[in-house]
Amino acid sequence: IFCQIVRKEDSKTVIEYETDTIVIFKDIRPAAAFHYLAVSKEHIKNCKELTLDHKPLLEHMKESLEKILVEKGVDLEKESLLGFHWPPFNSIKHLHMHGMGPKSQMGFFGKIIFKPNNRWFCTNDQVFEWLQNQPSSSK
Repeated sequence: IFCQIVRKEDSKTVIEYETDTIVIFKDIRPAAAFHYLAVSKEHIKNCKELTLDHKPLLEHMKESLEKILVEKGVDLEKESLLGFHWPPFNSIKHLHMHGMGPKSQMGFFGKIIFKPNNRWFCTNDQVFEWLQNQPSSSK
């Protein structure tokens, strides 16, 4: 479905923000008052397919989500949560970063599903750290 959204073939999804490399739209099952997905236009299956060459893409996804959350009044330092579901716990096979907040208002299940740094959800910082140990695709 994310490939269809990227190609603008899904009329139900409103794209909130778009650049040459990503689109951002609201999650259809929000875990917080503001819950967005930054989706890579390049089809990357999941985090495990990333290389160091993708670091600028991930930084762009993070910065773009943070900008939207700030516009919605979310305190980035205390109330935002950004990250990825880690394979095999990702239901959509297309790289996407979750950006949500305020996390203090998340429900019980949302706090479990998006609990940072566990086997199924990794913060963007944890993925960046993992990425530092990955080879560049140009090697």
